[in-house]
Amino acid sequence: MNYEAVIGLEVHVQLRTASKMFTRVAAGYGQPENTLVDPVVLALPGALPVLNKEALNQIIKAGLILGCQIAPVCKWDRKNYFYPDSPKNYQISQYDQPICVGGTVEIELPGPSRNVMGEHKRVPLTRIHLEEDVGKLNHGATDSLVDYNRAGTPLMEIVSDPALRSADEAFAFLTSLRIALVQGGISDCDMEKGQMRCDANISIRPVGQAQLGTKVELKNLNSISFVRDGIAHEIRRQVAVVQSGGTIVQETRDYDGQTGASQSLRSKEMAHDYRYFPDPDLMPVRVDAAWQARIQATVPEHHFDRQRRFLADYQLPYTITSVLVPDRALADYFEATVRLGATPQAAGNWIANDLLRELGAAQVTLADAKVQPAHIAALVKLVESGVISNSIAKEVFVTMAQSGELPDAIVAKQGLQQSTDTGALEKWVADAIAANPKAAEGFKGGNEKALNAIKGAVMKASAGKANPQLVDQIVRKQLGS
Repeated sequence: MNYEAVIGLEVHVQLRTASKMFTRVAAGYGQPENTLVDPVVLALPGALPVLNKEALNQIIKAGLILGCQIAPVCKWDRKNYFYPDSPKNYQISQYDQPICVGGTVEIELPGPSRNVMGEHKRVPLTRIHLEEDVGKLNHGATDSLVDYNRAGTPLMEIVSDPALRSADEAFAFLTSLRIALVQGGISDCDMEKGQMRCDANISIRPVGQAQLGTKVELKNLNSISFVRDGIAHEIRRQVAVVQSGGTIVQETRDYDGQTGASQSLRSKEMAHDYRYFPDPDLMPVRVDAAWQARIQATVPEHHFDRQRRFLADYQLPYTITSVLVPDRALADYFEATVRLGATPQAAGNWIANDLLRELGAAQVTLADAKVQPAHIAALVKLVESGVISNSIAKEVFVTMAQSGELPDAIVAKQGLQQSTDTGALEKWVADAIAANPKAAEGFKGGNEKALNAIKGAVMKASAGKANPQLVDQIVRKQLGS
């Protein structure tokens, strides 16, 4: 019997705010333990929560980016459970009236090759709600210490419908979601810092069956690759259990990305286990049309919409758009270069290949790059006007990446202009033909590619300064073409 997987994701994302969800104490990472705390965070008697409006702005913006309906009224609930990382013994969350409902995450599945766009699919969302993060337990050999620095940080929970069918789809979902939220300024989504964490609910059923199988939750996966690997592992485990006559148990499991194995943690809690009830210390929030419109005006172009625009308006190859578009700053840089007069194809190639290579070699970010859009636009013009050859332009690029000089100045200083001296070109061509008799005969015999060996010899003899168009004309003339 063949089985199919049914997967739903719950993604927790810390919002980028200066202060915590219900108090003015700072939100941050990497500070000494228990320094980002106050009476509200520690749940001391008499401390009352005060709502962080910026966190609401951020989740509304996230909802608009993902096409959610923004609820006109949302409220706050207490999710009750006992655990050392939750000093109140409850978490302020949203139960039956979340702030964002519906929406989708557009994903792209792997194509048949790296150069070919894969299938796109829209994965429906159930809801997005806002809550506070919990603290963190640090376990030693003989004791455990709790750090409340993270407790109270604004946390967004994005819940998908059980609409994913494979580990690759889950990987694509998280990749696309992360790009959208980072580009929207919602969160840095740094999974190593715990800013984005994922729970995956997985079940299997016979192909063609409508009824869902018993789901198993993989908890707190902190890497997109671990999510993919963990889901693939869990699908294989469930199929093996069923095929051997066993029964899937509803439970929460821990997946170890290092060993590729999972183990049972506990039986799965249901909503009624948490004894939700409305928080009496917080009033419901009403989001009017004017508030929503102000935030809508700050929503950036979605990365897949921008990719479609780059393909259509600039006629860029898919591979170039795949490099530029996931990085909003890089895509902005590209469009700034085009506005300065560079042809899109040339600008895209220089940025996606040479610029990123030089930034990587120097270990600097785009913000610190010495090469600005004006540099690349000027370089493209020098090549397209025939002042320098493409091979010389490569050398110029390295120099300007290191010095920050404009390419015109580098070309003038180093005397790199292309040679159009026909006398010198004719001699270089004659020498190249004499040194490459097989290539010359091959061209005369109809092999067009044989010409490249001769032209390459001419470019080498001229130190890259020979005008390629003139070289081509002279070679053909001397070979009697």
